Amino acid sequence: MVSGSPLRLDLQLIAEMVEPKTRVLDIGCGDGALLKHLALTKDVDGRGIELSPEGVAASVTQGLSVIQGDADTDLTDYPTGAFDYVVLSQTLPAVRRPKAVLLELLRIGKHALVSIPNFGHWRVRWSLMLGGRMPVTPIFAETWHETAIIHPCTIADFEALCRELDLAIVRRVAVRQDGNGSFETADTLVNLFAEQAVFLLGRG
Repeated sequence: MVSGSPLRLDLQLIAEMVEPKTRVLDIGCGDGALLKHLALTKDVDGRGIELSPEGVAASVTQGLSVIQGDADTDLTDYPTGAFDYVVLSQTLPAVRRPKAVLLELLRIGKHALVSIPNFGHWRVRWSLMLGGRMPVTPIFAETWHETAIIHPCTIADFEALCRELDLAIVRRVAVRQDGNGSFETADTLVNLFAEQAVFLLGRG
């Protein structure tokens, strides 16, 4: 990870996994920060889809190829195998149909790069146990009635879903929010101590 990088931590990890000169589709790309970084550092052919008009405008202003769209409804418009990587960063808990979206990622791309916040982290468990209320933490920064998250999941939940859908986990990097304490092995404590994780997925 690059110290002082303007990229969000999970986007840094995703960028490290993308090979140069590949085709990348970033779903829920926000202001296009990852696409811009990949274009400058890895010469990728990048495209993006973003729900918010503000994010689309910010991306297009930077010369990026980004259109407005919804991960739940618009992925079927993309041809099979059109990209080398399809990125979904911190967006899966906010979609209505996580299973369908994951399958679409690996129809459209050879690989999928998915980052998720970990609802199984000890701070979340501690907050629920002691206070009995939905937690507000650095990774879950909004209150329950303001958050876009409708399907909170843990790292263990996500890995179980990948097994159910016969998706191969090629690589997993789980980290604390400060970037330390990286877990790349099948550490049994990862679901307790990692605040977020990035998965490189392939077809099973």
